[in-house]
Amino acid sequence: MNFAEFAASRKSVRGFTKQAVTKETVDAIINAAKWAPSSYNTQTWKIHAVAGDVLDKIREGNTERTLAGTPYVRDFPYKEDYDGVHKQRQRDVAMQLFDVMGIAREDKEKRMDWMMRGFRQFDAPVSLVLTYDKALEPAGITQFGLGSLAYGIVLAAWDLGLGCVINGQGIMQSDVVHEHAQIPDSEAIMICIALGYPDENFAANQVRSVRADNEEFVTYHGF
Repeated sequence: MNFAEFAASRKSVRGFTKQAVTKETVDAIINAAKWAPSSYNTQTWKIHAVAGDVLDKIREGNTERTLAGTPYVRDFPYKEDYDGVHKQRQRDVAMQLFDVMGIAREDKEKRMDWMMRGFRQFDAPVSLVLTYDKALEPAGITQFGLGSLAYGIVLAAWDLGLGCVINGQGIMQSDVVHEHAQIPDSEAIMICIALGYPDENFAANQVRSVRADNEEFVTYHGF
């Protein structure tokens, strides 16, 4: 298929098989993704690939702190709540997911279980934690580069038959991730990516989010 078809075929994967992902496979994904563009070719990104006991400890720490009501700790501020059309798009995909998973609006137990999957990094066998040096703050252009890298990762994984979901919940207790992944305080954690082989029997993996028509966000000048 051509690139447009390939890009459109990708979807977020939120349920994974128990099949291990080898270090060689992770390295192949990163080797392809690292060609993402960055400002002046500065490549101001770092990746901490986490699996096994280390990832289990992160899951446990995230779960314990969240259930205990510990306030979220992030390495940089970002908008917590969306408004307008952005909020509606967030609700729309949530409704798609809850519908296929059979989670009713009033079912608080199932909704809580779904939320906790995010803090467990969706039980994926691998988590890629993307960071940058705090010395680069203010880091807007650096974060742009990490976003490019993240898209490269999810495409490269999809090309090899693996799935990903970019996961903000997994780093909302950043102290836990810093501790168990041994990420120095000099690095800011931006995001993590859950990675593994898709479980075709997991209902949420059938969901494909909708994209807006170009007319909604593109303005042409001089054409």
